[in-house]
Amino acid sequence: MTPLESLIASGTKLWLDSVDPDLVIENRRFGATGATSNPIIIADLVKTGRFDAELRDLLDELPSDEDVAWQLTDHLVRRAQEVFLPVFEKTQGDDGYVSFELDPLLEDPACPLSVEEKSARYVELGASWSAGRKNRMIKVPATEAGLGALEDLAAAGVALNVTLLFTDRQYDLARDAIWRGAQRRKEPGRLKSVYSIFVSRIDVYTAQQVPNLSPAAQGLVGIVNAQRLWARNRDFWKDKNLPHKQELIFASTGVKNPDDPADKYVAALAGADIQTNPPATNAAVQKLKDRTYTRTVDKLPADDVLAEIDSKVDFQKLEDVLMEEGLKKFADPQKALIKLIGEKRTSMGR
Repeated sequence: MTPLESLIASGTKLWLDSVDPDLVIENRRFGATGATSNPIIIADLVKTGRFDAELRDLLDELPSDEDVAWQLTDHLVRRAQEVFLPVFEKTQGDDGYVSFELDPLLEDPACPLSVEEKSARYVELGASWSAGRKNRMIKVPATEAGLGALEDLAAAGVALNVTLLFTDRQYDLARDAIWRGAQRRKEPGRLKSVYSIFVSRIDVYTAQQVPNLSPAAQGLVGIVNAQRLWARNRDFWKDKNLPHKQELIFASTGVKNPDDPADKYVAALAGADIQTNPPATNAAVQKLKDRTYTRTVDKLPADDVLAEIDSKVDFQKLEDVLMEEGLKKFADPQKALIKLIGEKRTSMGR
């Protein structure tokens, strides 16, 4: 049994944080059952030159670089969906999804729309980009506007991945909105939602912003936060009797501290729900030939460590800082992708 096979055997679904067609096939062999996309992933694929033929056709058809970026994203996500469609069909819609991120520029500070108008736009885009794509999950950020769109999107039958989640507050608002929307459906039981909890970014934050944490607690806040949110999510849904699991995604699972083992977050959160790991993390895990993972997601640190985290970490401040950083990382890559498409148009003479 490979390390990733043991991770899956522990109860974790493995998703890939990429839609690179080659990596999707490779990670499907590892046991991955889903994937996710974002503008950085698409831009990195464009830079390889491997998709220049598709780009030329799109550049000839579409005068807008932004439209080309979206159509190429749709094309690459569709290819990944084809790989995972058998999983979707076998699980009757409980797994096998590929996440498609809605327009990050809605969260750009320069966006002139009101919060209500942004929410309406998320609903419109979510319905459009999910239509006819049965194992596509629509990714919406846990911003004020994103949260404001979730009830209507859930009511419309859209499978949802709420991203940029860091705290209980955000999670509760997202989950409650989605559950309200599900109950407006004719078939609430068809609901499929996941909640992407960012892990390693929290440990980067505490290293910078809460340096007085003891060595026993520093570097564990992201894991503890994810474990607690996992339990909160499990407890909410356990009496709803839904055929599909409403799950946490443990995201941002690549280590940021070079002194940490590559599988720090993989190991700590093994045993439940979904890990959407960067390709490099999965590759590093597979190299740990003798590594076997067992369920650890419900094994919290000692009470004194938890008490220290609770007394020293201001989670509202944490959310504010990480959301500000996250939104910059959210919008800027989309601008960079559109700029890259424009450069490709020039270099290809289109």
